[in-house]
Amino acid sequence: MTITAATVKELREKTGAGMMDCKTALTETGGDMEAAIHWLRTKGLAKAAKKAGRVAAEGLIGVASGDRAAAVVEVNSETDFVARNDRFQTMVKTIAGVALTASDPVAVGSAPFPGTGRTVDDEIKDAVAHIGENMTLRRAARLSVSEGVVASYVHGQIAPDLGKIGVLVGVQSSGDKAKLLEIGRQVAMHIAAANPLAVRVESLDPDVVAKERAVFADQARESGKPESIIEKMVDGRMRKFYEESVLLAQVFVVNPDLTVEAAVKAAEEGAGAPITVTDFVCFRLGEGIEKEETDFAAEVAAAAGQ
Repeated sequence: MTITAATVKELREKTGAGMMDCKTALTETGGDMEAAIHWLRTKGLAKAAKKAGRVAAEGLIGVASGDRAAAVVEVNSETDFVARNDRFQTMVKTIAGVALTASDPVAVGSAPFPGTGRTVDDEIKDAVAHIGENMTLRRAARLSVSEGVVASYVHGQIAPDLGKIGVLVGVQSSGDKAKLLEIGRQVAMHIAAANPLAVRVESLDPDVVAKERAVFADQARESGKPESIIEKMVDGRMRKFYEESVLLAQVFVVNPDLTVEAAVKAAEEGAGAPITVTDFVCFRLGEGIEKEETDFAAEVAAAAGQ
């Protein structure tokens, strides 16, 4: 049977074993998840199996920049304390550098970790064994342009290119690179603050647009007005939605007198060439991870045998 990247990733998250080990285990067991977990434990490859069952929602976002490209990764740990560990920080920086050439998490995990003779995935397992917390390479992304720069911004920075939010922005232009990096960084800062859904209207997920329009239509019908009026009401609310959700239409946080689109246009004079924002990536540490709520008093009482 075909072993998908998603299945390999799921097994990796459950066991803490390496990407290639997980793929081998699934292949050997015909894709049976429980059998694959047993196979890994039998082979002694699921060293972090117990730790892998614990929620890892802390950690760091790491960013690395190259020639007309940049990468961002999220490496999670169980506690914020580990994010201040020198080894962990160095590891995240190195993984971000690896992601410059292999941005898919599965590819990054199986790529060589520089200077060790191990894969990235094996390096993470080794760090788990030494530091004593579950850690996972949750996601990775790479952004590039054919001409221009990919600007970056890290919010909540605790070390160079390491923090709580990482943003990449593709700035396509033949203009002055220093000026392009300047406006690109400002747009990246804006994205960290405003959290847009897409660069432009046509880039929005059609399903998201359809759902918003349906909600607005249902709300408008409650007014009892004719369908022709309702359609105009919905169109007006959709325009407001676009202004709030589309990057180029948003009010620029650096200069509220301008939209992002107008700010980019204004930067063209200094850059000496037209500028196009091609795309962006924004990683927020732990977003979407369901954190466990613990009762500390209950834990102490349980430990005391009460």
